[in-house]
Amino acid sequence: MNWDQIKGNWNQVKGKAQQQWGQLTNDDLDIIEGNREEFVGRVQERYGIAKEEAEKQVDDFCNKCN
Repeated sequence: MNWDQIKGNWNQVKGKAQQQWGQLTNDDLDIIEGNREEFVGRVQERYGIAKEEAEKQVDDFCNKCN
C-alpha cells in the first residue's frame, strides 16, 4: 500500500498502527491523520529513536499494510 492509500484509509490503518506502536495514543493517531511526517515524528518522540530509524519503521509498516 502506498502512502496515499494509507492516508485515504487512515481510520482503518490506525488500529494496525496502534498494535505495532502501543505507546501511540488515540490522540496521537487522531493528530497524525495519515500525515507521514507527523507519523514519523510521533514514533520518534514516543520511542526515543533517531529520525532515520522511525522512517524505516514507518516504511516497513507501510509495506506490510498490503
